[in-house]
Amino acid sequence: MVNFMNDLRGIYRDFYGADKEMPNDDQLMDMLMGDKALELMKQLDEQLQQVGSRASDLTKAANAINAIDRSVGFSNAPVPATGKAPEASATAGNGPAPEPEKKEEKPERPAMDELNDLVGLQNIKHDVKELTALAKIKKIREERGMKTAPVSLHLVFSGNPGTGKTTVARLLARLYKEVGILSKGQLIEVDRSGLVAGYVGQTAIKTQEVIQKALGGILFVDEAYALSQKDDTFGLEAIETILKAMEDNRDDFIVIVAGYTEPMKKFVESNPGLKSRFNKYFEFPDYSVDELKAIFAQQCTRYQYSMTPESEEKIYGMIEQMEANKGPNFANARSVRNLFESVITNQATRISNDDDLTEEEIVTILPEDADDIALPCDEKKAPQREVTLEEAEQAREDLIDSLEQLSAAIHQSQE
Repeated sequence: MVNFMNDLRGIYRDFYGADKEMPNDDQLMDMLMGDKALELMKQLDEQLQQVGSRASDLTKAANAINAIDRSVGFSNAPVPATGKAPEASATAGNGPAPEPEKKEEKPERPAMDELNDLVGLQNIKHDVKELTALAKIKKIREERGMKTAPVSLHLVFSGNPGTGKTTVARLLARLYKEVGILSKGQLIEVDRSGLVAGYVGQTAIKTQEVIQKALGGILFVDEAYALSQKDDTFGLEAIETILKAMEDNRDDFIVIVAGYTEPMKKFVESNPGLKSRFNKYFEFPDYSVDELKAIFAQQCTRYQYSMTPESEEKIYGMIEQMEANKGPNFANARSVRNLFESVITNQATRISNDDDLTEEEIVTILPEDADDIALPCDEKKAPQREVTLEEAEQAREDLIDSLEQLSAAIHQSQE
């Protein structure tokens, strides 16, 4: 409704000028009903005849008339830029406006296809396919009244940031729904702040609210080890609440805990209940430099951008630099996506003042679009050489000489 009223105000300003007082919303709506709509149509038609051969004004007028036609129930036939408004239909101003055509929703691709399209992660893809097959057959055996071996579907995802943990978790939720293991297949992502409250007894309530949202799907707890800090009674309360929910809802509730590799191992070992329920580990490796380049190219394809050979060489060189200088907090695919956003922002800034853009200009990334971008990486420090005792003594003597010279200069200036 807000957008609709904004459109009406724009039409009013186009034809009456910015200086004319703007009617209130009720008056604007009234102008689009019954006889007043026809009167406004005549005014617009007169102005359309006056604009002559000015193409931009003609187009503006035609678009305005078409907008009003749709609002009052006239024919859907558009007004040509050089013609008159179409004749009113029998129901103009009396009947309801025709319902807008429903846009067809693009069918969701199978989750396994999307998993296969991910760059790299070959071991993860293999593990996911095995686990999905096991879950599928387990479900079939249950439906046929056959015995099934106890299998835990709760998982530990470990690895550095930006290695695809959340993406794979989201696809796994959909896969489990497709094979009938989960009823809804949603992913609810939280960290410590989303589970822990500030008062004793409130954490269990807050955690339980999150669990209710995740039932039928997967609860994804990022940086889960933040819940098991020393003397953290609130975090322990959240863990115990989750463990109880895992037991009470074992047929339609899965938990994935995620974070850095070593802290995650300590987290699972810190609690017997965690250790008994989380016995499958998925290790997400860092992407190789070629995989990072492929991720950038994939972003270009997905969002309809194209690199010239020169810009590709420059951007891929930046990715090589990022990977070579990465520190412990390097964000892998996330860093590449941030680089992509910076590049297309520069590209948009470069072309935005051109009023006659071609499609090629809109999609093409040039080398200068990669200028002035701070790379998200930690510069490697040059290896430090050990200083010998002789060098240290010489440096000490040089410092003493410098201090003595400074002192003498000060005394001399005071005489």
